Amino acid sequence: MKPTRQAVFWLEDLPEGAVGGRPKLTRTIVADLVVVGGGYTGLWSAVLAKRRNPGARVVLVEAKSIGWAASGRNGGFCESSLTHGDENGMARWPDEMPLLHRLGLENLDAIEASEAELGMDFHFERTGQLAPAIEEHQLEWLREWADEAAARGEGDEVVYLDEHEVQASVASPTYLGGVWEKRTNGMVHPARLASELARVAEELGVEVFEHSPVKRLETPGSTGAVSVVTEHGRVDATHAVLGTNVFPSLLKRNRLMTVPVYDYVLMTEPLSEQQLESIGWRDRQGIGDMANQFHYYRLSKDNRILFGGYDAIYHYGRRVRSGYERRPETWNTLANHFFTTFPQLEGLQFSHQWAGAIDTSTQFTAFFGTARDHRVAYAAGFTGLGVGSTRFAAETMLDLLERRDNERTQLEMVRKRPLPFPPEPAASIGINATRWSLDRADHNRGKRNVLLKTLDALGLGFDS
Repeated sequence: MKPTRQAVFWLEDLPEGAVGGRPKLTRTIVADLVVVGGGYTGLWSAVLAKRRNPGARVVLVEAKSIGWAASGRNGGFCESSLTHGDENGMARWPDEMPLLHRLGLENLDAIEASEAELGMDFHFERTGQLAPAIEEHQLEWLREWADEAAARGEGDEVVYLDEHEVQASVASPTYLGGVWEKRTNGMVHPARLASELARVAEELGVEVFEHSPVKRLETPGSTGAVSVVTEHGRVDATHAVLGTNVFPSLLKRNRLMTVPVYDYVLMTEPLSEQQLESIGWRDRQGIGDMANQFHYYRLSKDNRILFGGYDAIYHYGRRVRSGYERRPETWNTLANHFFTTFPQLEGLQFSHQWAGAIDTSTQFTAFFGTARDHRVAYAAGFTGLGVGSTRFAAETMLDLLERRDNERTQLEMVRKRPLPFPPEPAASIGINATRWSLDRADHNRGKRNVLLKTLDALGLGFDS
């Protein structure tokens, strides 16, 4: 039996030459736009900026290599939701939800179309997403979900499946029912999306520098410019976009706006034809169950199963450290849950295990803004939903820098900042107490305790 490797499958699965090889920034460059961060947020910003203005000089600076962090190691669920689900959106921006729903679908459509328009291949599959009930009380939630969709005229797109139907779709004895949202999700190869965006950016004329961590951001008052300073070089630009995700912000005002929460995943060996037949899954939907501490899983192009979620670990001090990525007890838990979900696959081996940090905000979805006299735009706090919504964020940041007045920039979600997290030790106490409470709710028919109800009342609650 081969041992399971602690390595990111997606990054290892890239074509030869797709990773690294770009120069460090070792000189001073004058540009129109400087982008900090070589993940989805920064890459989409660079690509879309060049498409808006092909003559602009755009420079992207990345601390390590393109897509090495969250953009290269996530589950590949590319969702249309910009609000981390309808319930979270309705609790915060109920009047804007029809618009947010439309903008989210348009954004997902644009990502799907970009494969052909920009000559990319990131294994996009518009499969939709299946939400199975694994507890009796969750069936009522699913029926309400399907009924509300039918009332909006979306009955053909949001389909309720009874126990027989859901198990005919995906053969798990744990499934009691399900809802299949057919249009709102596409599956992608995460690292290929990042590497393809980088390739297209360079073909459009974007200058990309790797292994060039930014030390500081300077905005001399008299010049009207913004400077991004690395150890050996700098970029002086008219505007800057910050796509630093989970890492400490270059803006003091955003230092308490996110916390890093670690998520863990397993990847199996490719399934045989017999193993595939035993689980069905012919529609290849992404799957996420209805629990607060939920599991998410999907098929890769070569028919491996990625299985992740459940544990979401916050470490005191809001630091991002490679040592936090190793957590054998969580991988063991995930393996047990995997074979409970698919007992017919007993004996299937896991080839890879890894982890990554999610940038979590108190509104559980991205926040936006500008700083330094409108020279700098930022977006962060995607809370695990960045595969799709980072493209929307890039469009929004460019709109803000250009001072455009449109549907995106007028959104309350864009105009208003969420509450920050408190400093330590309050952050650690509060986050871990909330996590404990969510676990208790999962084991008590979804009933929320006093802490969760209080957070709901303050606009800080979340029910996945």
